[in-house]
Amino acid sequence: MLTTPVLPHRGFTPSRIVVPALGLFWLGVTLLPFLFMVMTSFKTQEDSFATAIWALPSHLDLINYQAVLQGDFLIYLRNSLFVIGVSITLILLFGAMAAYALARLRFRFNQPLFGLIVAGMIVPLHVTLVPVYLMTRNAGLYDTMFALIGPYVAMSLPVSIFILTGFMKQIPRELEEAAQLDGCGPIAIFARIFLPLCGPGLSTVAIYNGINLWNEFIFAYVLTSTPNHRTLPLAVWDFQSQFASNIPGMMAVVTLTALPLIAAYAFGQEKIVKGMMAGALKG
Repeated sequence: MLTTPVLPHRGFTPSRIVVPALGLFWLGVTLLPFLFMVMTSFKTQEDSFATAIWALPSHLDLINYQAVLQGDFLIYLRNSLFVIGVSITLILLFGAMAAYALARLRFRFNQPLFGLIVAGMIVPLHVTLVPVYLMTRNAGLYDTMFALIGPYVAMSLPVSIFILTGFMKQIPRELEEAAQLDGCGPIAIFARIFLPLCGPGLSTVAIYNGINLWNEFIFAYVLTSTPNHRTLPLAVWDFQSQFASNIPGMMAVVTLTALPLIAAYAFGQEKIVKGMMAGALKG
């Protein structure tokens, strides 16, 4: 006689309520500032002072966005795209070469050197602000877009090398040995085998550093002084005076600045998570 198997009854557990509740709470924490930013960007200067801070705008007014786009916003955008594009290219190039040497080449002080590079991840970046400023002035690069590329590459290399080294250590040595039998040298092996196989790691490094550098403020503020060379995080200064600030205009700037980041993260969040997890597990 056949009997239906009795499934174990899942009793009530606090985690079945606590975990979703914490998730909804965190969703509200992250979503409310964005909603406030977008709502305020559609208000006029008068509405922002006459109505409650969370009040909806009386009508959708695009005057703030028109003022932003008619100003220097596009110049800031161009500068950010140039600086971050060059910086990410150099980060990927130098980070991949350093990771290849640390992961595959046997030489003295390999491990101490890797530890020294990883230790650079814990150095507070603002400690280097004054030396970097003095070096930039002495090199004649102050108030140029090239003044930002060096610090951006330097501050991003430790974590980039750490991630890419974990990827390259897991590439089978048989592929490397087969390439050596075919007459490939270290440079050819690096270019033809390691770079293609480290595509997920390179994508992770590019997206992770791109998001961080897009929001970088303090170095851009200290190393540049004119709108022709400043990046997007400094665009809010166009809507701030000595005695008053155009809050709706600032929110419009921040909204337009955040849109590329939101699109990039929505497109690359899976690659970021998978790349970070793969590098952690493989390393």
